Amino acid sequence: MQLELTIAPIGEAIILPLHYHHALQGFIYRNLGEELATRIHDHGYSWGKRRLKMFVFSRILKKGKRIGEEIRFSGSIRIRIGSPFTAFLESLVETLLKKGRLRLGSSWVGIEAIEILPRPVFENGIKIRAISPITVYSTLRKPDGKKKTYYYSPFEREFSELIGANLKKKFEIVHEKEPVRMDFLLKPERVDGRNLVITSFRGTIIKAWSGIYRLSGEKKILELAYDCGLGSKNSQGFGMIEVLPE
Repeated sequence: MQLELTIAPIGEAIILPLHYHHALQGFIYRNLGEELATRIHDHGYSWGKRRLKMFVFSRILKKGKRIGEEIRFSGSIRIRIGSPFTAFLESLVETLLKKGRLRLGSSWVGIEAIEILPRPVFENGIKIRAISPITVYSTLRKPDGKKKTYYYSPFEREFSELIGANLKKKFEIVHEKEPVRMDFLLKPERVDGRNLVITSFRGTIIKAWSGIYRLSGEKKILELAYDCGLGSKNSQGFGMIEVLPE
């Protein structure tokens, strides 16, 4: 499920750091029920030795004005948040509706509207736009023993393969069983070098990709891609998608 929040400034504008993913993530955690926020932040959902947070959020769906190392948004902004777990979204909505004033970064804001987005029709293939960039990477070990992070591009085979493997983990967390079949494939449809996004999250440089893609696979796998994002670092604001008309 995906929600769209319309957030209005209490004052003239909303001012955020240029790399504002962490501010949006903090806004979400602060507005969950305390017990749920602690459980997801500290533990997440287990898959073997890995722990996944199982939520995703978009970039701000509005162009702001850069002022030095900050970005200024005049008037209301919109963001989308997704999760396969209804309890997560219900907790967020309940808290947001109770509070009159909310802190987003260093700005005070209020909630103007909350919309549950209509669920798309998931056939064997869908066309999607990344509304927060998709990041896919491997941690490699160099000859000197030091670790190096390698970020894949959508034009490398591993990009689709690793996204599919990640969706399989998410499926097993949600459904507590393996998918009957796993024939997921992602193909870039309108993607070029201009879609490379280089950003920072708490001092770590991350390479990710926006653009339009075509996904194919089993319906429940595509639903998970929509609900909790593609690739890695979804809970840091990477990999959220919207389904486009054909």
